[in-house]
Amino acid sequence: MFWQFILENRGKAFGLAAGFIFGFLFLWVGFFKTIVFAVFVATGFYIGRKFDNEEDVSEVLDRILPGKFTKR
Repeated sequence: MFWQFILENRGKAFGLAAGFIFGFLFLWVGFFKTIVFAVFVATGFYIGRKFDNEEDVSEVLDRILPGKFTKR
């Protein structure tokens, strides 16, 4: 029953888990460290999504740091 609810409501379950984790981090380490952690998680998710979709990650990295990741 529990797993069936999770599978039928993936977005709600993910949101609940993310809210719990970030709430715990906020209480444990503080506001600004939690914000920095969230930025790192979002960046990792973005780059991971690029890899999953087989997109060119070097274009993104080249926009951030021009000339550092491309061979010319």
